[in-house]
Amino acid sequence: MVSEWASRRRRAEKADAQGLARAPAARTIARLMTIGRADLSKSETVTVAAIERGAPALVEAREILASFQAMIRKKALLDLDPWLARARSSLVACFASGVAKDRAAVAAAILSPWSNGQTEGQITKLKLVKRQMYGRGKIDLLQASVIGLQ
Repeated sequence: MVSEWASRRRRAEKADAQGLARAPAARTIARLMTIGRADLSKSETVTVAAIERGAPALVEAREILASFQAMIRKKALLDLDPWLARARSSLVACFASGVAKDRAAVAAAILSPWSNGQTEGQITKLKLVKRQMYGRGKIDLLQASVIGLQ
């Protein structure tokens, strides 16, 4: 019992000294930094606070990505050039260079009221049905399955 208490105490001291008991996985960090603050649990909030203390550049990257998302949603094309300038000097520089290379397409996506989201959803549903049938379906069976879902 004493050894268990001592080991718990050592782990707690190590966690207090470093902010976290062990470093979370990269995917976990990416997920925590991109979801909304209101959606975080108490332990996730503590983890995000420790990450922000340890890597302030991630906070800037999160803010830059959030501003890109807001720019797309608000259809604010005039914000694209200042966003690119800010993003080129941050952790998302690779993403920013990709956006800059395809600037015409990004500008069209910002200005256009059209989206291919509905089409992508239908294709995803069709692929799911096809996978569930393990390739057994010819066009008539596949058509019956898809129409039967709707």
